[in-house]
Amino acid sequence: MEFFKIRRDIPFMENALVFNVISVLTFIAAVFFLVTRGLHLSVEFTGGTVMEVSYSQPADVEAVRKAVADLGFSDVQVQNFGTARDVLIRLPAQKGVTSAQQSDRTFAALKTVDPGITLRRVEFVGPQVGEELVTNGLKALAMVVAGIMIYLAVRFEWKFAVAAILANLHDIVIILGFFAFFQWEFSLAVLAAVLAVLGYSVNESVVIFDRIRENFRRYRKLTTVQTIDNAITSTISRTIITHGSTQIMVLSMLLFGGATLHYFALALTIGILFGIYSSVFVAAAIAMWLGIKREDLVKAQPKREGDGNDPNAGATV
Repeated sequence: MEFFKIRRDIPFMENALVFNVISVLTFIAAVFFLVTRGLHLSVEFTGGTVMEVSYSQPADVEAVRKAVADLGFSDVQVQNFGTARDVLIRLPAQKGVTSAQQSDRTFAALKTVDPGITLRRVEFVGPQVGEELVTNGLKALAMVVAGIMIYLAVRFEWKFAVAAILANLHDIVIILGFFAFFQWEFSLAVLAAVLAVLGYSVNESVVIFDRIRENFRRYRKLTTVQTIDNAITSTISRTIITHGSTQIMVLSMLLFGGATLHYFALALTIGILFGIYSSVFVAAAIAMWLGIKREDLVKAQPKREGDGNDPNAGATV
């Protein structure tokens, strides 16, 4: 399905160097902020207290969040858990304050607002658990990257695999750079969004790579640059439909999903925008610079006897 069809190919690769210089500078800035500022990790990674409270009627999450913030706790996560009457509260660890003291103070403050509140459970998340989550998250990221490279190398060619992974890592580092620069909270939900962006971005790259391979077979007189420009131009309508509809859904979560989904949707928004950019200007350009050519993707047809190419064909003794 296409909303429109562009008759003339857009010369994307003519400006590939300029856009990739911008990408390199953005990537370096993201790495700089990650090193100097670091990520603002949530309770799941740093450790803290997890409380689950229940109300007799649907809870006012904003009122709960305000009551906890008035106690002097910063970076508190408050969200519904299960039903509208159940609320989950994550309190960051504080020096000199035990988990029991944190939970007692918090529950007392909430009880003054609504005497009908009940405490269902209190758990302490230690720093060791947070370290395990970080380790497992990095392992998951490494496995996804390795899987994508193997898939693309088998499905297409190793040059496409290298190009796609560099483009995807470009997207991930830039997302993390945004979170480091603005000190947005990095939680398990954001980690899930980063992994989702990996798959989402590589999907766009695969679509373009598949069209490049198809064009190599169809248009034998086009150069590599012309083939890539045609492949990107011919998939623009599909890109607008797919990414436009996805972005509308993600923006809905960002604007109306509340504090619980805010950073998750924010990471997806940044990832989708940079995923489109990297698939067109980074992945395709790197594949071009790696020397991708028709012979890499189109197997030579075996010669048949008597096709006129063999000078001895048809000779009799």
